[in-house]
Amino acid sequence: MFPAAFDYVAPQTMDEVLALLAERGDEAKVLAGGQSLIPLLKLRFASPALLVDIGRVPGLTGIGRDNGTLTVRARTRHIDVEAAHDLRGSFGVLHDAAPQISDPLIRNMGTVGGSLCHADPAGDWGAVMLATGAEMTLRSVRGERRVHITDFLQGPFTTALEPDELLTDVRIPVPGGQTGGTYLKLERKVGDFATVAVAVHLVLEGGGGDARIAGAGIGLCAVGPHSLKATDAEASLLGRPPTAEVIAEAARLAAAAASPKSDVRGSADYKRDVVRIFVERGLAIAAERAGWHQGPSPRLWGFTAPGVGGDGA
Repeated sequence: MFPAAFDYVAPQTMDEVLALLAERGDEAKVLAGGQSLIPLLKLRFASPALLVDIGRVPGLTGIGRDNGTLTVRARTRHIDVEAAHDLRGSFGVLHDAAPQISDPLIRNMGTVGGSLCHADPAGDWGAVMLATGAEMTLRSVRGERRVHITDFLQGPFTTALEPDELLTDVRIPVPGGQTGGTYLKLERKVGDFATVAVAVHLVLEGGGGDARIAGAGIGLCAVGPHSLKATDAEASLLGRPPTAEVIAEAARLAAAAASPKSDVRGSADYKRDVVRIFVERGLAIAAERAGWHQGPSPRLWGFTAPGVGGDGA
């Protein structure tokens, strides 16, 4: 199917982009990697009068750290996150998620910002950003504002982004303690959308068997109207050691927070139980990566997460 007719512009500067969005509002759609927008255009689920291609605008790509913040600029591609091997330590959850997004063709073109703005309930980055406590930087001719990811994701394919705003970067606080994380995904075949996925991000303080959980983030994917943050599960972990019992309790609370629908991929009960198992596995992996040395959970026997027992690439 062919898209409806539209005008196309490729601005060279940020000011041009923002001026166009201010002028055209709902009539305009921003084109970043195009891996979500182009299929919508072809199916005529979206019919914008104007397509604003930001591919030539400088300053919208790259990953950097500054003043305790990891910044992922909006047009950074999935493959760029996958190739950023320095993320393995503090941000293993990002590094594990990137290679599980769709297939290499999509990862080479699709962007982090485009995926977040698309806000697919089964999109991988939403859960990751919920687990890491990310903030979105939104710009318009009216100025700049920061929106926490919990407020940014509002519903299926719905965000807090106004028609005249552009997502320019994602800012994630760099944790101060020992950190570990991972992303676990159940899919029908490689490259498919998630049936269930879980993002886990832990910060420990103290050493060895005396360590306590100082920070915890758990994001759930494909089990609600948008990516969900398992806040009760996170709260249950704080100040406690990451023992098997503590982790099992958090996993149970995370499963209770999920609201999946039964479909051809599985029943709601099945998906909720996958959440419980993945959170349990993910927390055990994250704790081990953060330096917890009380032995792996029995549920990890025979299971290998991305980067566990390998090079993580």
